Amino acid sequence: MLRIGIDLGGTKIEVVALDSDGNEVFRKRIPTPREYIATVNALVALVTEVEDSLQQTATIGIGIPGVVSPFTGLVKNANSTWINGHPLDVDLGTRLNRKVKIANDANCFAVSEAVDGAAAGKSVVFGAIIGTGCGAGIAIKGQVHDGGNGIGGEWGHNPLPWMKADEFNTTTCFCGNRDCIETFISGTGFVRDFRAAGGVADSGIEIAQMMQAGDPLATQAFDRFIDRLARSLAHVINMMDPDVIVLGGGVSNIDAIYTELPKVLPLYVVGRECHTPVVKNCYGASSGVRGAAWLWGR
Repeated sequence: MLRIGIDLGGTKIEVVALDSDGNEVFRKRIPTPREYIATVNALVALVTEVEDSLQQTATIGIGIPGVVSPFTGLVKNANSTWINGHPLDVDLGTRLNRKVKIANDANCFAVSEAVDGAAAGKSVVFGAIIGTGCGAGIAIKGQVHDGGNGIGGEWGHNPLPWMKADEFNTTTCFCGNRDCIETFISGTGFVRDFRAAGGVADSGIEIAQMMQAGDPLATQAFDRFIDRLARSLAHVINMMDPDVIVLGGGVSNIDAIYTELPKVLPLYVVGRECHTPVVKNCYGASSGVRGAAWLWGR
């Protein structure tokens, strides 16, 4: 079976094709047209190119930076705003003469790591992408858990747990609420916090490098970041107790997270013990597009 996975981003569309063993046999990336019909045409052209090149018909899965509403069938919450309000899966299915599966890109990340990545063989996987923003997805037995409202895994838009006095009512999120987890533990939030304390840096990776060099402001900022990340993930563990948590996004490349976070998590998990593995992703930036291909199962 040939599987096509597509990552539909705001600036680029990436396609991969996987054979029945999960080996990559085709990959291409193109700029994203910032208009709906043009985007649909580009997706159809990519699928056609893959299938013509490999002389096979494939299943098609697409990851998007939003969700398809289970109530209206229309895309919502996508930061690629031109696809909002459209039945993207139906329109593509009509053009390609087959069913197309669409899922949130963070859910695709979780599926990819659950099927053959860092969480392979685990039943319940929580995948958190911590980059410019902060999102998450849930995979159960290698399949997306969308939830009844289609928003399963929208972890970053809950308030930071166990908020301290100097944290309360200090950030505003694009979703319209205040003090969301995303505003504290995203790479953007990490940098904001460091700068507010008098530091100068452009990324979380840079702050981590300064910490390793002995910079006291960077060390203090990293300690605050780890504590906030621990509170945020303990909230997940207390609710769903996943078998493993996989981190993705740029911040996931800070190695110190994986040594320091396990020391703090038990402080917030019910019962004061926690052995939930928190691991770095296996496929990096390719995990989402591979997960889209795996939406049809193995």
